[in-house]
Amino acid sequence: MKSMSRVLILILAVSFALMFLANRLNSSQGYTSGNTLTIYNWGDYIDPELLDRFQEETGITVIYQTFDSNEAMLTKIEQGGTTFDVAVPSDYAIEKMREEDLLIPLDHDKIPNMANIDPKFLNLSFDPDNQYSMPYFWGTLGVVYNPNLTDLTFKSWADLWDPSLRNDILLTDGAREVIGTGLASLGYSLNETNEEHLQQALNKLNELSPNVKAIVGDEIKLLLANGEAAAGLVFSGDASEIMSENEELDYVVPEEGSNLYFDNMVVPKTAQNVDGAMQFINFMLDPEVNAQNTEYVGYSTPNDAALGLLPEDISGDERFYPPDSLTEQLEVYENLGKKMLVHYNELFLQFKMNGA
Repeated sequence: MKSMSRVLILILAVSFALMFLANRLNSSQGYTSGNTLTIYNWGDYIDPELLDRFQEETGITVIYQTFDSNEAMLTKIEQGGTTFDVAVPSDYAIEKMREEDLLIPLDHDKIPNMANIDPKFLNLSFDPDNQYSMPYFWGTLGVVYNPNLTDLTFKSWADLWDPSLRNDILLTDGAREVIGTGLASLGYSLNETNEEHLQQALNKLNELSPNVKAIVGDEIKLLLANGEAAAGLVFSGDASEIMSENEELDYVVPEEGSNLYFDNMVVPKTAQNVDGAMQFINFMLDPEVNAQNTEYVGYSTPNDAALGLLPEDISGDERFYPPDSLTEQLEVYENLGKKMLVHYNELFLQFKMNGA
């Protein structure tokens, strides 16, 4: 009887130990419990000092995870295996999440710093009345180029096809961005669904293949900064970071127009700390916090109050805060539906297999 009691005690001790370990593992994988907040954001897209400051001011422990594409983010949130309290998707992904009932409506009364946002960045088509999202950063898609390696100034998308750029262009690894470049070069919409136009864009891109050195992810920033290619297709925020490492480089949005994108903060339906999420969103919209984050990240801020706190060489740089005459030529990616997005990915894969 005594030995049986000892066995029972041992079993209970092991069980409690396993339960404790499981809870710790769940926490490390993004499950929020107690006074924690799990944030899902793009890589290198926030000043780490601000996460520390938020934790100190609120007493909320932050668990921070990153993704490298809207599609990867959507898949993980749709699966529901990991709980996130705040995520930062792009415009068309927000529209998709809204349509699929993956988001919790925001309590605007708990986000008074919403008043700091420039009205032109509110009430956009992907989230009317900002019922589900708050602006984080915005930017454009364009070309970073090295004047020491090319005489071209990339006023037009057609310049990418110049024979002098053979094996000297880097492309960001994104289907919408690359297929969109082919479409824009032909004067078509970035949200094209006409199959004939899409095939024309693919054929046009295949003609670009001899000029493409590589299709890469985040490493495109280091490669361009180090002069490994004459030009690269990048987002404006990445361009800002690249140019801070190599001041001889320049950035331009071709005159035919390009992508205007928005990354907004949302609260996924599976969030376990909704109040903490509202606190974090409001914190990030504070002018001083937002200005610090903008200087660190390099993307354009939609926060009008923060813009006034930034140095003139940032707030007055028309490459990253373009005039209305250019932004009118830009398009926001629309949610084209799962079937069409799969098709875009198929076309992109065909382009890659063709030798890009």
